[in-house]
Amino acid sequence: MTDHVSRETPPAPAAAQGVFSHALPSAEAYARRLATDGVVRGLIGPRETPRLWERHLLNCAVVAEAVSEGSTVCDLGSGAGLPGIPMALARPDLRVTLVEPLLRRTTFLEEVVADLGLGNVEVVRGRAEDLHGVRSFDVVTSRAVAPLPKLLRWSVPLVRSGGLVLAMKGSSAAEEVAGAEKELRRLGASGAEVLDVGRDVVSPATVLVRVEVGGARRLGSGSAPDPSHRDKGRPQ
Repeated sequence: MTDHVSRETPPAPAAAQGVFSHALPSAEAYARRLATDGVVRGLIGPRETPRLWERHLLNCAVVAEAVSEGSTVCDLGSGAGLPGIPMALARPDLRVTLVEPLLRRTTFLEEVVADLGLGNVEVVRGRAEDLHGVRSFDVVTSRAVAPLPKLLRWSVPLVRSGGLVLAMKGSSAAEEVAGAEKELRRLGASGAEVLDVGRDVVSPATVLVRVEVGGARRLGSGSAPDPSHRDKGRPQ
């Protein structure tokens, strides 16, 4: 059956300028790639195209509100680059590693990173377990990857002491946290909480499960970065 859902990219909403600043043209180019190649390659459902900005680009970019300046970020199971690429576009001070095991997805990600000139992004093909004991990051993000207990087993070993796991979740986030208490204790993680970010950008706000991993140093306390950081290190 022919799919009659339109792949025309919707225009960027007004909020996108405030989030992406000078990177808005790159964000628009990324949206076009998602609406075309992303749909053709099965990375984005065709019915997602009309709501690319609200449910994907902006919804993911605001995760950076919970990340401190200059952090290294691992986006686990990155898929089409969400939330990693929107975060990297909105915050050029971040160094983002997109980790994805499937070749067709990493090929897409490498093309997007090259086409957009994202010097603060690298693509790694592999599973989380492949990087355990090999790489570590200030923050590990994920979106719709796995239930929280399994996600913690994959994510926590990748986080430096004092760093964070930031998992994008839905309305059942609090229940997931309650159900993961045993795993949190076993992994030595603490301070698990549910928080909303991007309340002035997207509706509903993006829901995160925020987990602290060891150490006393707190990353991503939730304070907004200096807006001028969006202009630093921006690939030209």
